[in-house]
Amino acid sequence: MSDINQLLEIMASLRDPETGCPWDKKQSFETILPYTIEETYEVAQAIEDKDMASLKVELGDLLFQVVFYAQMAKEQGEFDFSDIVEGISNKLISRHPHVFADTQITSAEAQTQAWDEHKQREREAKAQDEQRQASVMDDIPKALPGLMRALKIQRRAARVGFDWAETEPVLAKIEEEIAEIRQALAEGADHDHITHEVGDLMFACVNLARHLKVDPEVAMRGINQRFIQRFQYVEQHVQNQGIRLEQAGLEKMTEGWELAKLNETKVKQ
Repeated sequence: MSDINQLLEIMASLRDPETGCPWDKKQSFETILPYTIEETYEVAQAIEDKDMASLKVELGDLLFQVVFYAQMAKEQGEFDFSDIVEGISNKLISRHPHVFADTQITSAEAQTQAWDEHKQREREAKAQDEQRQASVMDDIPKALPGLMRALKIQRRAARVGFDWAETEPVLAKIEEEIAEIRQALAEGADHDHITHEVGDLMFACVNLARHLKVDPEVAMRGINQRFIQRFQYVEQHVQNQGIRLEQAGLEKMTEGWELAKLNETKVKQ
């Protein structure tokens, strides 16, 4: 039966300066990063597809990324895999005193609040070490996808009371941002201004999703997939009429699009 030590030994062999794999030997933290991001999304895809066989494979690929980083750090004398394990173990024990100590937490909501308070104390301690004032916005990763980062930013602000209590003002804000885009277009605003206004609109839409307890990233992946499925229906609809897609025109393709949506409704029923 394989264990983590075997995987660590395989990784060390791949990075061996003399006998290792040429590709693995020349990699760095920077060159591996895109693969880590890709593997993370493949894990997400397997979960969304409820494909447990694929999930097992993708989790293995993601674990290999962690082992890869650990090996490179070990070579540089920074840390190794055991340090990673020790760090996350200590963090989990510290953040779950209701499990590993005598603190009483009786609900998931209370645990979430306690978790947030603990992380805030960690941010404050880090800021103190760096001789600066802590911010609620500290440590929000810049590398997060835009929708995910916007959601995290808004949640941080909401925890300290910077939030609307109702959904109606959120909807009004979206309407306001659309009006500002219309005004910018009417005034012939430059591309940077338009980009700014579109960003405001997208941020407001993320805020609406948050208020409705909808994960905007999940919602976006869902519509992306629905668009693909509908457009593939459009392609088939046009092809069945002996027309090349490029020559079909918007009216004919819209006809196929509406049929695709109608077909979705029938399937749901």
